Amino acid sequence: MTQGFLDGRAGLAGRRAVLVGGLSIYGRAVAAGLAGAGVDLALFDGDGAALAEAEAAARKAGVKVFTQHGDVTASAELSAFYDRVEAEFPEGVDILVNAMAGVKRRNFMDTTPEDWMRDIQQNFAYGLGSMHRAVPMMQKRGRGSIVNLTTIEAHRGAATFAVYAGARAAMTNFSRALAVELADCGIRVNTLAPDSPPPEVMALVSRVLQPGLAAASPEQLAGAQRMYIPMGRSASVDDVANGVLYLASDLAASVTGTTLHVDGGTSASLGFINWPFGVGYLPSPRGEALRALFPDPG
Repeated sequence: MTQGFLDGRAGLAGRRAVLVGGLSIYGRAVAAGLAGAGVDLALFDGDGAALAEAEAAARKAGVKVFTQHGDVTASAELSAFYDRVEAEFPEGVDILVNAMAGVKRRNFMDTTPEDWMRDIQQNFAYGLGSMHRAVPMMQKRGRGSIVNLTTIEAHRGAATFAVYAGARAAMTNFSRALAVELADCGIRVNTLAPDSPPPEVMALVSRVLQPGLAAASPEQLAGAQRMYIPMGRSASVDDVANGVLYLASDLAASVTGTTLHVDGGTSASLGFINWPFGVGYLPSPRGEALRALFPDPG
């Protein structure tokens, strides 16, 4: 395959990447994008079917790939995976993508300490162990890019997601701090924050977070997206994967300690909603939209 101008600038071909978790949501697209760019892969996830699919796609792309099935949040299993990474990639690794996520929607006062620890482990703590093992392997290469997938909830008061939002905010600020620590090693650390789930994962999200979405028609969902997302559509899994590819590549050689919002503009809007009935962008409805939402009981 002839290398194009951007491929050469990105410099991804021949590099080695570790992808931890998230294959059932964004991870498969990220793995496919990296493999398509010529990156060898090490994949660790608890979803065996997603692992098999990602492995098959990587082999079809002609890159080296190995997978390990296990619990990303179990420190012993994560450590065993990294032992294998060290054996398979003795020269070191160039890229780490931490993509694990998990949450249940409920009011904080209805949760338990076990719920809190699960959210913290799935959305922040596992990443500490992952990065602690990956950084020395990047130092062997004299460079590296760490991309931690987070969420817009790390940047706003996400009611009914309080511990999840706090854990994601912890991952965000930890990534900033680590970026400063590792800058003189040539290792960059960034976060990527999606928002509204793309159609490819909407079924999963509606099951886990918002069961009422399952009853909505495609037209109703599209109308809601036009109101909430300035670009009028959710970012796709490929949009998220492209963001990861950018942050992992030499195109982002001087980008570190920052968050890339792949969200169609929702983080920029900060609560401004494109209300129907001619109201347009306002934080709260007016006129016909207000009357439609809250009919006069009289």
